[in-house]
Amino acid sequence: MTTINTHPKPRQNSAFKHLMSIHWWMSIGYLILFCTGTIMARLPREVFIRPSMYDFHKSIGALTMAILTWRILVLLRVWWRKYTKKFPKFTPEWIKTVALHTSLYIFMWVVPVTGFLLSNSFKSNNVKVFGIVLPDMFPEKSAMVEIGRSLHFWLGYTFLAFIILHSIQQKKVVRSLWRKFTKAITPKHKLSNN
Repeated sequence: MTTINTHPKPRQNSAFKHLMSIHWWMSIGYLILFCTGTIMARLPREVFIRPSMYDFHKSIGALTMAILTWRILVLLRVWWRKYTKKFPKFTPEWIKTVALHTSLYIFMWVVPVTGFLLSNSFKSNNVKVFGIVLPDMFPEKSAMVEIGRSLHFWLGYTFLAFIILHSIQQKKVVRSLWRKFTKAITPKHKLSNN
């Protein structure tokens, strides 16, 4: 007896798939940024790896900003295709989701910018992307170092809180990914000898 699926999966266009692919690449980038930032900020200045970690952290930060620009362009394409066909229903759930995602996009932009403020205020021309020196976004100004450090720290952890809220909102996706991850790392049972 065959069963008919009465609830087919919604079709996803290639732009949406592209957007989700960028989403996961950026997630990896921000995970690296949070981990390296937390570790390097606690290392004593004498530790030989500390300057290399800062350079790596800044490179990943600049790279995620470039990917963010790409992501916004793809998002605009997805929204254009979606909302030119059918305007959204302004339900409380839709407004809450849009507000959370808008906040995430603002944090994705402002946290790296405060990192540039901190770096540029401390020393001119010290932000490099894997060895390529980037032009300064802010002038060198020692009075701004502490402001940049505080902004980068507090906005970074506020961003992390919003990521946790986003994960809670997307708990079904998170559970599904966790199941796939645990299944992938669980060793397969050995075949018994006959």
